[in-house]
Amino acid sequence: MGLTIRSALATDAPAVGSLAKQFASYLRALGDQTDFKLTTDAYLRDGFGLRPAFKGLVAEQDGKVIGYLLYHFGYDSDGAFSNLHVVDLYVDPNARKQGVGRTLMMAAAGIARQAGSQEIIWSVYHANDLATKFYQRLGAQRITEVFFMKLAADAL
Repeated sequence: MGLTIRSALATDAPAVGSLAKQFASYLRALGDQTDFKLTTDAYLRDGFGLRPAFKGLVAEQDGKVIGYLLYHFGYDSDGAFSNLHVVDLYVDPNARKQGVGRTLMMAAAGIARQAGSQEIIWSVYHANDLATKFYQRLGAQRITEVFFMKLAADAL
């Protein structure tokens, strides 16, 4: 069987939760001290129901989920256009170098175009050279003029 990209389902929760755990371990090994909380339960809670916080794609090979991409739509007020924000992209290390990540990104680009979005945006942990090089091979540009900030919703 070949590679299949499809919409993520609630039944993919165990596989996505397992891959997210691998992703967190990988990022921790690079020095990221984030308290990663994307688990099987969080995936189900936040990705499904009346107001899902994200949508997703999964890559399957021989009936096994080997990668996932989670996204939501946003808006660029400077350019006055919508965008697709990739919040997570991860491929099992055993399935890398086979075009899985590229195929997931191509599928996301198709979803963005179909929705009328003009660009895809995402963040990369600064020490994640593997991801940075992958995205640059796709033609992505690093944005250095802005940076992320965050504030807890209950802080004010």
